[in-house]
Amino acid sequence: MNSTTPGSESREKGIATMEEIIGSAGPATNGTGPGNVIKDISEKDFMAEVIEASMQRPIIVDFWAPWCGPCKQLTPALEKLVTQAGGKVMLAKVNVDENQGIAQQLRVQSIPTVYAFYQGRPLDGFQGALPESQLRQFIQQVLEAAGGGDDENSIEALLEQADELMRQGQPEAAASLYAQVLEQDAENAKALSGVIRAYIGAGEMEAARAVFDELSEALKLQSDIQGALAALELAEQADGAAANLADLQAKIAQDANDHQARFDLAMALNATGQREEAADALLEVIRRQRAWNDEAARKQLVQFFEAWGPTDPVTVQARKKLSSLLFS
Repeated sequence: MNSTTPGSESREKGIATMEEIIGSAGPATNGTGPGNVIKDISEKDFMAEVIEASMQRPIIVDFWAPWCGPCKQLTPALEKLVTQAGGKVMLAKVNVDENQGIAQQLRVQSIPTVYAFYQGRPLDGFQGALPESQLRQFIQQVLEAAGGGDDENSIEALLEQADELMRQGQPEAAASLYAQVLEQDAENAKALSGVIRAYIGAGEMEAARAVFDELSEALKLQSDIQGALAALELAEQADGAAANLADLQAKIAQDANDHQARFDLAMALNATGQREEAADALLEVIRRQRAWNDEAARKQLVQFFEAWGPTDPVTVQARKKLSSLLFS
């Protein structure tokens, strides 16, 4: 990431700048990432990096070769899942063409072959490429056998803690946890979307926009990022609208069919955290004149749903009301 960062206001609010949050984060590969969770291993360092290292945490050894087709599917999947494990397990990659002695000692007869070591001994293993769901299960079983399956520092646990802090209205604290995730997995879409939402929660719209703008095109298409973008666009649209709540309510009191005023009121209500009232305002516009302004109320309500998330209680209830209006 480049040095485009929010200014001193972000530091005063306690949220790290974009450079601090994601600028230095990178994939943990080849022994250079956080915690060195993925390494290329040779015969000369197998004892130290696998046998001795497994006394501290499980080591998954991936026996592969450049010419092996299934290996090209398995290895990236293993790297992804090991990275997501947040340091609880390490992946050691052994090129059998260059390290035939190790392969012979462990009786590796076909590749890919994977062994899990713990406390200096093989714990489990398999041959052939497995789907990601089975690989995830394999790693979980290894961690449970090693007594580390419930480690609170895992990516999943960190994300859950950060999301809960966001629900409690603590974006600064949540941002620091999302940053910890990004230190382990720099392209974690949930964490990146969390950073964007944390900036929105702190009122730092420019910082949130900067984080989104610097993401790769592939990441921008992820559903979590799209949801954060919808929330950002709503926040940008509603900037300053909350101050007009009284005026908008007065306009509607004078003319109940002032759809623009009711639409603007919905935006202002959402900006002040009154989601249910915001949804009801748009639903009322749809009830009175569905086609108004090229169905602007319906389209805006859908954007609300995207920003709030599909499982948000207000989203669920408003969707039911919308369906009732559209299909009655």
